Amino acid sequence: MARVFTVSSSIVVGVAPDVAYQAVSRPGDMGRWSPENRGTTDDSPAGPAALGTTFVGRNKRGRFRWVTRCTVTAAEPGSRFAFRVHAIGVRRPRLPGPIATWEYRFEHTADGTRVTETWTDDRRAWPSFVANVFDRIATSGHTFAAFQSRNIDRTLANLKRELESDNSAA
Repeated sequence: MARVFTVSSSIVVGVAPDVAYQAVSRPGDMGRWSPENRGTTDDSPAGPAALGTTFVGRNKRGRFRWVTRCTVTAAEPGSRFAFRVHAIGVRRPRLPGPIATWEYRFEHTADGTRVTETWTDDRRAWPSFVANVFDRIATSGHTFAAFQSRNIDRTLANLKRELESDNSAA
């Protein structure tokens, strides 16, 4: 089976593009929506991340915990936010290398904003056989593409629920 390097999904959220962007561009808040990410470390910058900002993400999958160093590669308010994951470790992101890129696009619709989340596997140098074996061990039997596809759907549903709940309270 051919290795899938990119997966993506979209959802329409009943808020303006700038509101959705402001939420997603705060990496410390991502843990509120993501089934795997737990936000950022205390020494990471707070607030919306600007182009070039580096932060350390905290992650959890089952009993396993790890951190990643990430750099913001796009910060276009109301339009696009992206970051590259380029180091990983248990307590500190000590092992450098291309890991993944996450991108969020925001498109105005009649009902609010279409938020599209995209994951790209940046481990291009890994032989497919090695990547597939590693992925199945790390995700309990799945490829990272299949695993991340489910995570994206859960993240987007949680983001929609929270933003629309906050919007109705305003």
